[in-house]
Amino acid sequence: MVKMTKSKTFQAYLPNCHRTYSCVHCRAHLANHDELISKVMLPHSRRCYSLRSVNVGCGPAEERVLLTGLHAVADIYCENCKTTLGWKYEHAFESSQKYKEGKFIIELAHMIKDNGWE
Repeated sequence: MVKMTKSKTFQAYLPNCHRTYSCVHCRAHLANHDELISKVMLPHSRRCYSLRSVNVGCGPAEERVLLTGLHAVADIYCENCKTTLGWKYEHAFESSQKYKEGKFIIELAHMIKDNGWE
């Protein structure tokens, strides 16, 4: 088992001048558009975004076997409404997957675009 540290919890709204992603359930700000790394398609047509930094709470890490191998991941949730939004890669056991460590995955079903997307 891998020992993980709890990630920082943010409870602030992002500036209105930035394009942001918000929780679809309560409209709390989740991330600035500049934190987007990539758009991801998971099995069963689940669309997700991979982000560098997000405004969420993080649960305890647990080992899970995913399509790309064994990872230690932690569920992430909206700090405001406590809805589970996705997960954070805490540790990758295969060297080819190390680039995922510290990244967040949020399912598109749980977020909307806010502020200046026009």
